[in-house]
Amino acid sequence: MSQVLPQISSVTSETLQSEIRRLLPSQQGFGADLQATNVIVPIVDLTAAAEGSSIPENMQTAFAFGSQTSVTVINGTATLANTAGFYRVFGGVSIYYGTAANGSVDFDMSDGFSTKELLSFAQTAGTTASSAQVIDVDFTIFLRSGDSCTVTASQFSEFAGSVRQIADVNGNLVNPAGFSPQ
Repeated sequence: MSQVLPQISSVTSETLQSEIRRLLPSQQGFGADLQATNVIVPIVDLTAAAEGSSIPENMQTAFAFGSQTSVTVINGTATLANTAGFYRVFGGVSIYYGTAANGSVDFDMSDGFSTKELLSFAQTAGTTASSAQVIDVDFTIFLRSGDSCTVTASQFSEFAGSVRQIADVNGNLVNPAGFSPQ
């Protein structure tokens, strides 16, 4: 069996070198070219895909005083979000009903030209005494540039909750205000 000697070749890719300088700031002043070898060497993955999140999802999507917007809608419409990105919508829908009251709450998404219904809650008037129905909502939406998400509550209905951006349009996570992972 013959022994194969390792071969080393210079790699002159400015793209790769700038990525090394970005990911390894301590190597900024290192002036040698990158090199490749035909010997199998263990590697450390420094790509964004390998970075992962430093906190669990339920903590990253948590509401915080400085990063959530409270929303209460009764007999009207409110815009939950209209900036591109990912948002968490959390709250409660209350629909009051009785012999003469019909109630509804609708969550819609629009691209500025057409509207699509995301969720709809409704209660039709009946013959029973006044009552109420309460439903928890917790969902995540993605908005492109120009998209918006609204909630509309009728006269005998209410949505009370919060909205928080959890990632930008490129999927970069937005941590709760005031939180700095260690």
